[in-house]
Amino acid sequence: MAQTVHTLAKVGFGSGTNELYDRARPSYQPFALAHIRQAVRSSPPFNVVEIGSGTGIFTRALLAHPDWSSSIKELVAVEPSAGMREVFTKSVSDPRVSTREGTFDATGVADGWADLVIIAQAFHWCPDYDKAAAEFARILKPEGIVAFIWNLEDRNRAAWVAQLRDRIEKHESGSPQFRLGLWRATFSTPSYVANFNPPEENVWDYVLHGTRDIVVDRACSKSYIAVLNPEEKQKVIEDIDAILQRKDGLVWIDKEKGIFEYPYQTFLVIATRK
Repeated sequence: MAQTVHTLAKVGFGSGTNELYDRARPSYQPFALAHIRQAVRSSPPFNVVEIGSGTGIFTRALLAHPDWSSSIKELVAVEPSAGMREVFTKSVSDPRVSTREGTFDATGVADGWADLVIIAQAFHWCPDYDKAAAEFARILKPEGIVAFIWNLEDRNRAAWVAQLRDRIEKHESGSPQFRLGLWRATFSTPSYVANFNPPEENVWDYVLHGTRDIVVDRACSKSYIAVLNPEEKQKVIEDIDAILQRKDGLVWIDKEKGIFEYPYQTFLVIATRK
């Protein structure tokens, strides 16, 4: 397979990092999964392709959701990282689900097979938006949809989250992170314009339960933190501890247990095949 995986993603999500990723990253909110279900225009059961399926966090949420649990005929999980696929196969047990190596522009899925393509917390790594849009168009049925979804810590609702993100984002090293919005160029590429309607976007605000360990583990699961040497990583952890000790804008849920509000947003973009 041609090298179409960003180097930082390849190393930062490489062997030995994926168990932490699976444990530390948040799942996907039921209301966002319900919204995707309402956007699918065909009748169930659906053929689903999940590209960049990672360790299966989104897949497990989809399979467990009441709107989806009996609506899936087959789900093909496409993931370039062997380490991610290994964790996925241990964490997802459903006869309707299969995994394969692949990328955004080379899924190996048959023409016109999919009712839905899902990309969760991954599309910002795409190296060629036009080729990806062409691949989505190839594998989708007419009026099939692509759902791009991301979870992101909300820096605007708590000062400590802004401080946290400022600290860890210093290490991004020019990588194409979601927050930069580079992925939006997809929607003006020739392959997208020719094959898809204009995208529809939704954003939801909510809070998750946070603890010191959750915040540290989640930060360390970021690809650009995972690749740091031990000394640099320890300095990041010490600085996160200092931020949490200052408690700027921190709202307790259960102070005795060390549980506080962790403000989050979910971003969902729906693209419909013409």
